[in-house]
Order: sequence, then C-alpha cells, then structure tokens
Amino acid sequence: MGGTGVLLLRAPDGGMNDLDSCRALTAGGSSRVLAHAAPARLTVRVTADDDTVVARGETDRDGEHSPVTLLELTDGGLRRTEVWPDDGHLGLPVLLPGGEVGVLLRREHAPDRSWWRWVVEFSDHRGRPADWAPEGQRLQR
Repeated sequence: MGGTGVLLLRAPDGGMNDLDSCRALTAGGSSRVLAHAAPARLTVRVTADDDTVVARGETDRDGEHSPVTLLELTDGGLRRTEVWPDDGHLGLPVLLPGGEVGVLLRREHAPDRSWWRWVVEFSDHRGRPADWAPEGQRLQR
C-alpha cells in the first residue's frame, strides 16, 4: 500500500488507547491488501519509509461478516469491503493479527459459506532490497 512503509490496523473499541490488531511492513507498491479477522471497527494508517502518512481512515464493517476484509487505497483515502476471496484476490498480501504478512495462493469455500480453506505463503529476507521477493512469488501490487 503505497510503498514499503508500515501499515497499522487498530481496533478503536479496544480500551482507552485502542488496541493494535496488526502492525506490518507492507508489500511495496500494493494498493490492495486482505486483512484476516479484522475487527468490526477499524482504524487504518499507512506510512511511507520516511514515516510520512500516505493514507488513513476509520472504517466500520458494512454488511455480513466474512473472515477476510479487502482494504483498498483510493486517492489518499481508504475503502473497506468484506469479501470471500475469489481468483481475483490470488496474489494479494494477507495481513494476520499480530503483524505477519503472507500472500494468498489458493482459496476455496462452500457455496453456503459453511467452511473455507485458504493457502497463504510466508517468506522473509535479510540484506536484500525492500521490494525483493523470492523467485516465482506471485504478488499482486
């Protein structure tokens, strides 16, 4: 989301000072990310490497609950949509509570949404450029 900065998701209902849901380094250049188990009320802040705020916003869940929330940057703003991932979401970064970030590789769920299964790949690196990715990784930006 806007470079290799930090994406901070907070639950404003988490006590007097809010509660961090996810603080993660973002995938460089991503304008869309999936957030697993996002709270119903969510405050989002995206910063660049130099700590400049790229986007911020507060969003409430609208519609039915789903296990995954799609967050999209839109001209300095933010759009939130509850989704059941389809093939168009493959390759997107998936943010987990606590700050881990993976890439959605496969997905399936029952038509009645009584069960679901997603495969998420995790990788990391040291001493490489911030936008480096393993060979063959299919990351949407």
